[in-house]
Amino acid sequence: MSRMPSNLSHPLLAVMAACGLSACAVGPDYRQPELATLPGSFKHEAGWQTVQPREGQAAADENAPWWQPFADPTLDALLRELAAASPGVAQAEARYRQAQAALRATRAAFSPTVGASAGARRSGSDASIANALTLDLSASWTPDLWGRLRREAEAGRAELQASAADLAALRLSLQATLAQNYIRLRIFDLQRELLAQTEQAYLRSLELTRNQYDAGFAARADVVQAEAQLESVRAELLDLAGQRATVENAVAVLAGRPPSALALSADGSLPQLPAVPPAMPGSLLTRRPDLVVAERRVAAANARIGVAEAAWFPELTLSLSGGYQSGSLRSLLDAPSRVWALGPTLAATLFDGGARSAAVDQAVAAHEESAAAWREAVLAALQETEDALARLRALEALAAQQGRVVALAQENERLVTNRYRSGLVSFLEVAVAQNTTLSARRAALDVTRDRLEASVQLVASLGGGWTQSVD
Repeated sequence: MSRMPSNLSHPLLAVMAACGLSACAVGPDYRQPELATLPGSFKHEAGWQTVQPREGQAAADENAPWWQPFADPTLDALLRELAAASPGVAQAEARYRQAQAALRATRAAFSPTVGASAGARRSGSDASIANALTLDLSASWTPDLWGRLRREAEAGRAELQASAADLAALRLSLQATLAQNYIRLRIFDLQRELLAQTEQAYLRSLELTRNQYDAGFAARADVVQAEAQLESVRAELLDLAGQRATVENAVAVLAGRPPSALALSADGSLPQLPAVPPAMPGSLLTRRPDLVVAERRVAAANARIGVAEAAWFPELTLSLSGGYQSGSLRSLLDAPSRVWALGPTLAATLFDGGARSAAVDQAVAAHEESAAAWREAVLAALQETEDALARLRALEALAAQQGRVVALAQENERLVTNRYRSGLVSFLEVAVAQNTTLSARRAALDVTRDRLEASVQLVASLGGGWTQSVD
């Protein structure tokens, strides 16, 4: 290829030097949106610091899973299986890889484009016929004078970080749902155990009533009532078995298994209720993946303002091409057949009917929408955390109160049963006392379930618990 003429090299080098020195990027630099109404502490917990979300902060550390304080090996195994086998998590991971590829494609625009071509053409007229063979190599580069590509890459990085946070948010949501279903299943097991104990107690009551009837101390109606009470408990056992099977199927699917592949035996165990510390740093809340998603979308929208504004400036393209042209294959690579071309191209839009101005206005409005969505997400996170803390406090008091109710109901049942044995009361009073005890004990189990589920909800509200270290 011929040497570049010296009279062309200096202007081109000057342009390239100017491009290299240019580091400006049009559009506003990113500043995280402010939330003036953010409180300094939570209403139901003293000592919390102001929530200050940090750019691109990751979600909870998977090496220290949030469910460890529940101290349940079966739950631990199921949650780890979910991360590896859940189709929902696999979909989110695929979306994250798509975002990675999109960012790589955006960054590719910073590099020159190199192409090659070869062709053969035969043309002629009534007087002559000519052959044309070509072999060309071309390169072009559009320097990022105004920062359009840099803003696009900035938006792509923010979207990639948002996609990673989306994956973390989905994983945390599925884990919390599985944990809550597992808690319900274990409570069903304890309720079934309670109903089985009640069934045996009702059998003894029926036997006692029959003996009283045979001795002439009880009416036939008492026997029928005792039988009805027994059959009612047996019906509840059958209904409970159906509810448990439905919850077990949900746990299996969440863990990525078909329902037939999971069978959790009733072992009387229950996850341990984690102790919530009296004070936690507000920075825990900033790990919430959905808040990271919302904040990163603000950053991406901010960068797209610069992309839209860059359309007002001219675009410079540097191109270089060279190759061979000949009428015969034998002489194609000879020196006289060599050709080359070199030069910059400056292109600008002079009139577009207001399209560029509309694009900038649209980008600004999209940024304002994203900022408002981020503020809304922060407020929703604060509400969810407040709700979970308030519910835990209320349930703690309710559990103590319900314990007293159970103790009194059991004592009343014992006293009434003894009076019935002595013939002082009818079986109706015994039945009422027994049903009161059963209702009190079932309510106590419901409170235990609600406390465990509220703990899981608090974990989700904080983006992964309160036991992990915070940067």
